[in-house]
Amino acid sequence: MLREEGGIKALLGMVRSGNIDVIAQVARGLANFAKCESRGIIQGHNRGRSLLMEDGALAWLIANCNTASTSTRRHIELALCHLAQNEDNTTDFISSGGVKELVRISAESTREDIRNLAKKTLKLSRTFQAEMHAE
Repeated sequence: MLREEGGIKALLGMVRSGNIDVIAQVARGLANFAKCESRGIIQGHNRGRSLLMEDGALAWLIANCNTASTSTRRHIELALCHLAQNEDNTTDFISSGGVKELVRISAESTREDIRNLAKKTLKLSRTFQAEMHAE
């Protein structure tokens, strides 16, 4: 329903307001959705590419990964890490530059738990390993 009803596009439209509180809440919502979705995939309840790969959500997350707001950046970094855990999202991550962001997050995130999650995600994906060695 989120995609069918245009919810992802609506959220991304709301960030155009430029209001830092709105942007932070949208980032938080995307992170929470990505976490729940990745948990469902790990537990075998969900399959396939993430709903957030469509409608520009991944591009928005990557474009805003270096925002000045600490809480927004943390939510975006978490969303990227959780989305990257889904093997069906790897093609999108590679083509969009998301792997580079994961590498950056694994080294530069201000939060140790997020750095560790990014490192773990990169380490567990053969596709990401191959991409990092190819560069």
